[in-house]
Amino acid sequence: MLLKKLYLPGYFSDICGFFEDVTEELCRRWMQVGAFYPFSRNHNTEKCIVSGKSFLVKSSKHYLNIRYTLLPYLYTLFYKAHTQGDTVARPVLHEFYSDEATWSVDKQFLWGPGLLITPVLDPVGLTFLIRKNPMGLIIALDDNNEAVGELFWDDGESTGEPLSTVNVLQMNVTNNNYIDPNNLTFEEIKILGLLQEPVSVTVLQNNNVQNSSHNITYNPVDKVALIQGLQLELGESYSLRWTLGTSVNEKYDCHPGPNATKEKCEQLGCVWTVSKNFVGVPYCYYNSPDNAYSVADVKYTSSGVTANLTFNKSNLKAYEKSTLPISTLRLEVKYHTNHMLQFKIYDYANKRYEVPVPLNLPKSPESTVESRLYDVTVQNKPFGIQVRRRSTGTVIWDSQLPTFTFSDMFIQISTRLASRYLYGFGETEHTMFRRDMNWHTWGMFARDQPPGYKLNSYGFQPFYMGLEGDGNAHGVLLLNSNAMDVTFQPTPALTYRTTGGILDFYMVLGPTPELVVQEYTALVGRPVMPPYWALGFQLCRYGYENDTEIAMLVEDMKAARIPYDVQYADIDYMERQLDFTLNPRFTGLPALIKKIQEEGMRFILILDPAISGNETDYPAFTRGLEKDVFIKWPNTNDIIYAKVWPDLPNVEVNNTLDWETQVELYRAYVALPDFFRNSTAEWWMREITEVYTNPHNASKSLKFDGLWIDMNEPASFVNGAVGGCRTQELNFPPYVPQLGSRSEGLIFKTLCMEGQQYLPDGSPVSHYNVHNLYGWSQTKPTLDALRNLTKERGIVVTRSTYPSSGKWSGHWLGDNTAAWNRLDKSIIGMMEFNLFGIFCTGADICGFFGDSEYELCARWMEPGAFYTYSKNHNGKERQDPVAWNSTFEEISRKVLNIRYTLLPYLYTLMYEANAYGSTVVRPLLHEFVEDKITWEIYRQFLWGPALLISPVLEQGAVAVNAYLPNARWYDYHTYIGFRGQFRNLPSPLGHINLHIRGGYILAQQSPANTTFYSRKNPLALTVALDDSQLAEGRLYWDDGVRIGKYKVSCFHDKLTNSESTMHKYCLFLAQRIADMNS
Repeated sequence: MLLKKLYLPGYFSDICGFFEDVTEELCRRWMQVGAFYPFSRNHNTEKCIVSGKSFLVKSSKHYLNIRYTLLPYLYTLFYKAHTQGDTVARPVLHEFYSDEATWSVDKQFLWGPGLLITPVLDPVGLTFLIRKNPMGLIIALDDNNEAVGELFWDDGESTGEPLSTVNVLQMNVTNNNYIDPNNLTFEEIKILGLLQEPVSVTVLQNNNVQNSSHNITYNPVDKVALIQGLQLELGESYSLRWTLGTSVNEKYDCHPGPNATKEKCEQLGCVWTVSKNFVGVPYCYYNSPDNAYSVADVKYTSSGVTANLTFNKSNLKAYEKSTLPISTLRLEVKYHTNHMLQFKIYDYANKRYEVPVPLNLPKSPESTVESRLYDVTVQNKPFGIQVRRRSTGTVIWDSQLPTFTFSDMFIQISTRLASRYLYGFGETEHTMFRRDMNWHTWGMFARDQPPGYKLNSYGFQPFYMGLEGDGNAHGVLLLNSNAMDVTFQPTPALTYRTTGGILDFYMVLGPTPELVVQEYTALVGRPVMPPYWALGFQLCRYGYENDTEIAMLVEDMKAARIPYDVQYADIDYMERQLDFTLNPRFTGLPALIKKIQEEGMRFILILDPAISGNETDYPAFTRGLEKDVFIKWPNTNDIIYAKVWPDLPNVEVNNTLDWETQVELYRAYVALPDFFRNSTAEWWMREITEVYTNPHNASKSLKFDGLWIDMNEPASFVNGAVGGCRTQELNFPPYVPQLGSRSEGLIFKTLCMEGQQYLPDGSPVSHYNVHNLYGWSQTKPTLDALRNLTKERGIVVTRSTYPSSGKWSGHWLGDNTAAWNRLDKSIIGMMEFNLFGIFCTGADICGFFGDSEYELCARWMEPGAFYTYSKNHNGKERQDPVAWNSTFEEISRKVLNIRYTLLPYLYTLMYEANAYGSTVVRPLLHEFVEDKITWEIYRQFLWGPALLISPVLEQGAVAVNAYLPNARWYDYHTYIGFRGQFRNLPSPLGHINLHIRGGYILAQQSPANTTFYSRKNPLALTVALDDSQLAEGRLYWDDGVRIGKYKVSCFHDKLTNSESTMHKYCLFLAQRIADMNS
């Protein structure tokens, strides 16, 4: 028996074969196709007994139910065969003769012209019973929204011809000489391919409206409308007319800019409806599901899809003020791996700017047809891309929507989402980890903007993770660096709007949340491995008066026995805030750095990118001119000057004046380096080197261990440039995304967009296109300089980020405020940046702006001790742990001792992040995605899979309502094990609730004042058994500072091996096998 026989559509082929025994799998497959033989019979010589629970039985029932559902259609085909000679089982070439590919198709066939294998009823039993059941119609619309079909019915002689034209179904009886004894009616009509929702249906007979109590449902993803509850008698003629409309959730904004009016809306061909019942719903929306692009030359291959997109509405503008959409677009879909694909839309006739950030892509696609997790369909009229998860059929991307347009300075695309659970996009502050889908628009554009609701802050992260209804997860990156906003609506759907470049999407398929991050970081780059000491507690303040104040702080912290590894100097250490200089008040800083390093501590300095141009003897500027490193006006040799921190020489600053006046009177003109240039990296290296090893006075050398790069959005205290900008269109483009201070354009608090920069290959590019890459471009040269000087791993902390920044740096969450409502925002921010692949992250403990008060700062120290990047930093007034009282010192000492005890576990998590892309600060949903309660939790977090942190976040609270998912948990402090869901846990001031998850082993070490000493202390293991009395864990251990890749070996120790218990402990022994920069 040959398997290929299964696919040959013969009338009299015995299903499952006549001779020989048949396997269940073969018979099941044969039953699937045999259910659609015109003569469908299973006949053989062997006895076959299968269980009622067999998959064969279930499968056979399913496909035979479909056959019986469609018997009216099959019966009509036989009538036409009898009267006209039409084929019933029809080769594909009979319907598509002009397509030569169909001439050789012999493993597919049609029932008549339009077989649809879609169950529409719940038929049971034999045909004489089925013929008594209500009838239905399936209407499959073509590209012209039309369909035609016939029905023949007799006793075993009424014929009818249903005809669907645009929004009308005409059911005409052409011959009626048979009265059915079962009084059959059509109760259900299913319309396939309907691009817009039918909001009402009218039933007419002889042009008279009939009473009908039907109901309508519509699936916008599958484009299927279902009309149920009809009573259309067989043998009678009817007309059904439906009106298409737009439900609230399907309204896509047609005028997203400010000052929309009815007149402007209608000029764009859209509909204006004022709705006061739904907050945020656009008044101006598209009145049709169609967009302005059609598809041609679609080519599917084993490695992807290509197609050309043609603009077909020449009178339609992309946006109110923009140029006409581009009509020479190409779509390229690449199946890079089984779990990752790319779809890219660009102008094939004219080269456009593309993001110069390298990604880790295979040289050629490595996926296989059999193993891919996804299927891609390119849709036409209107154009769209649909991506389905193959294992479940869930649509995870569907852009066949009216919003798509692609013009020079305004590009827009929308997609339906698999669920309302979406996480990511940054850097903005919002109220939950899950994004609010109720009509919110968020701008993304790097800016010197402290965290605030709906204010675009320092970084640019166009990546999100979406959860599907069954808990599967996927991630999407738009590799675009132009000013952008995204709109979330409860459809659920997402709309991207960007002001330039191309559309270059990358999708990873997970399917777990943790795998999404691992696959994403494999694409953009794994996060940097920090030195061990960088996981210690850190202190900084903007406002240290002199080095003596820092020295006293160090001594006070030692005296209080509070663990503490890193001290910083903010811009106070510089002379007049000039990079690469030393303030006379900090002449003792070099000696202080040497002293604390000898005592096992580390020191980090701040650097800003802005270089003063008002100095008479300032080598950094002079050499910058020589190296031609500064951003200039286009087509000139003139530097664009902004103003940032450096003060003018020979001025006395009056700090009582308002800010704008101080900027005008005291701030120097500054030039901004173009870090894309190779010459800039060389210049930057030299300037940093002369700070580390002063060639003129060795006693002024600052032997830092890490570098903190700030103000690199880039920031400016004047909008655009001193004297203003020169190109209106770039600074105020046709569409300004919904940013903070939107009316100020793109130049608010930053450089003019027409600034000329040069990529490493010498290609010119405007700041308009690469603004959001400025901090990214500065980060690697900074790390290279640091490692070249210190010969150690070191750490760079950057304020502005872009995808892949995590390869070189950590990130702090910016200049936050000392307020209770910032505590949960810090957890959200940490979890988001772990999603973005930047794992060494945290907020300024106790807040940067404003004066922190005692309870707030004490409570902030509790979760702050579990930030991966744990730093207390603020402006002016002291709030460090020894600035309060002995009780505060005890609170800080206690919680930081816990951190230092757990550093071996945290360091191991950092290794796994660097090696595999696993998250460190982990949302609960990453470990318990099957529990949908965790999808909403953002006030608790995990370290890796095993340590749950549940801090108090409200003033005056002495308990926390914590959620403990379905696992065995052990209280860290008492070792009492229990299970639970929500629990009200006592949390007096000075106590943070920590729980160890059963099934895991945590490596620990006795704490000390610094990691230099704690690393010398004995190690320990905490073994937390799960319900099966099992546990396992890992430890990664190296020297904590060396640069390079490490070979690791994993040894399993059976700590206990009996009938009831076995615990595994995996120790990674690191051997240095590569030198720096490898």
